[in-house]
Amino acid sequence: MINSPMNDQQALFVRMTLDAWTERVNATGALLDKLSDDELVQAVAPGRNRGIYLMGHLIVVHDMMLPLLRFQEAMHPELKLAFLEEADNAASTMPSVQQLRKQWKSVHGTLQGHMQQLPVSEWFTRHASISAEDFAKEPHRNRLNLVLNRTGHLSYHRGQLALLPNR
Repeated sequence: MINSPMNDQQALFVRMTLDAWTERVNATGALLDKLSDDELVQAVAPGRNRGIYLMGHLIVVHDMMLPLLRFQEAMHPELKLAFLEEADNAASTMPSVQQLRKQWKSVHGTLQGHMQQLPVSEWFTRHASISAEDFAKEPHRNRLNLVLNRTGHLSYHRGQLALLPNR
């Protein structure tokens, strides 16, 4: 491929986005590792979500990125009801903190592997929830933009999780 200013610029945008994503995932993973199982079953504030719910929610949202980015099917669709479709404490059954810790690592390892393999130009193609016709009108609704969006979402919930050890 011939290097052009556009190709270089696209590669730079992809690198910046993926570096930010990786840093947030690693920082959140380190925080989750630091928190005890007992701390994770606490609410981040009175009347707010528990740490276990936030961890499960992030796992589900990131697991759903696999099909949205057109990499593969979700690995843990069984978590969707408890951590996305229902509010905290509404689900009748919930996996253990230990099970969620394993799922955190598996989802992020799989996602990272796919992200590292995707060519730069593919990041600017449509994600799975937009039709080809709509993408032609809104090309900013691409795979890279999805990662940007999810990075912000992750940062928000990481901030909530950071409240747990300060109780």
